[in-house]
Amino acid sequence: MDTSLYFDDLVEGQSFESTGRTVTESDLTFFSMLSGDWNPIHCDIGFSSKTRYGERLVHGAFGIALATGMIHSLGIFEKSAVAMMSLKDWKFRKPITLGMTLRLKLFILEKDPGESKRVGRVNRLLQLVDESGSIIQEGESDMLVLKKEC
Repeated sequence: MDTSLYFDDLVEGQSFESTGRTVTESDLTFFSMLSGDWNPIHCDIGFSSKTRYGERLVHGAFGIALATGMIHSLGIFEKSAVAMMSLKDWKFRKPITLGMTLRLKLFILEKDPGESKRVGRVNRLLQLVDESGSIIQEGESDMLVLKKEC
């Protein structure tokens, strides 16, 4: 079933929510390898146990990657997304820890049809939230979305 939404289908104020995803030890290790960031707060149990959090923290950039992946899992831009144009004003509100289950809340903030007959710009608020609904990370992202064929 095609669940893609096009520029014309989207409404300012509309919201979507992904399913949850639990952050694992493997996520932490693979992201350390991918990014090359082996900071002790991420990878040293002894060091991190003495910090104010008392445990290892998952990379903040992992949250951004997870949020953008969760956009894909919603399926709403599967056939209509052209390009992500920006990530703006991204805030790291709380740390990501191992075992935390996160989900994405996506809100349509603004639509701009522009001059093109083919695509329009959509500004979205992305919120990565934990099990209790607390915002862990958030920011805005513009993207180009296909318009329906006339």
